[in-house]
Amino acid sequence: MINDHEIEFRILGEEMQCVEIELDPQETAIAESGSFMMMDQDIQMETIFGDGSKQNTGIFGKLMSAGKRLLTGESLFMTAYTNIGYNKKKVTFAAPYPGKIIAMDLYRHNGKVICQKDAFLCAAKGVEVGIEFQRKLGTGLFGGEGFIMQKLEGDGLAFVHAGGHVIERELQAGELIKIDTGCIVAFTQTVTYDIQFVGGIKNTIFGGEGLFFATLQGPGKVWIQSLPISRLASRVLAYGYGNRKEEGSILGGLGNLLDGDGR
Repeated sequence: MINDHEIEFRILGEEMQCVEIELDPQETAIAESGSFMMMDQDIQMETIFGDGSKQNTGIFGKLMSAGKRLLTGESLFMTAYTNIGYNKKKVTFAAPYPGKIIAMDLYRHNGKVICQKDAFLCAAKGVEVGIEFQRKLGTGLFGGEGFIMQKLEGDGLAFVHAGGHVIERELQAGELIKIDTGCIVAFTQTVTYDIQFVGGIKNTIFGGEGLFFATLQGPGKVWIQSLPISRLASRVLAYGYGNRKEEGSILGGLGNLLDGDGR
């Protein structure tokens, strides 16, 4: 039995994508604050606590839902967009930075997908957006971005955003991949998530890739991004405020002068 609203959609664009959701009369989509792009007449906006799912009825349930969202770094509030007209209407949400929007049919993934805490963009009303703690001690101490994650539960459509290019992998039972924690977008609930020490003195001191890998072991599906927003932000800051690396060129200083960077 399907309980979430059944929405239709189109993903538009290449590197700066947006998702256009078509709502039947009285259908509702929920979205993170700040993701709204445009909407048709007769779409009504309403700010709500938490995700507005059926599981969060009553004041206490709504407060619990909103409190969990604080742990994942999100706002206490979400926005619900309801078609109050008599014909199909559209509302569009935009990605926050270059990358891809991924549509996830939770019904096809046994009702649950776990994703990075800043990946969720929007969903059909009824999808529950909660938190997923990684319970192992090593993961909690060293997991970094992967320790507190979001879980999307329900039987409807949810949309998440990833940076750069997205790779989908279907892991077989026992198959394991090692991955930078920031490059994980999402994985299904049957995938086992853990942390592994890189190992080796040279790797630890000079590797520049951190001390730990995330490991994902099948069976299940995983989504991987090539450019986490944390990596993009650190490179931009390093370029703007640090000394530039001139890779392999003795004319690096002259190059700085020629392009206006003469400090």
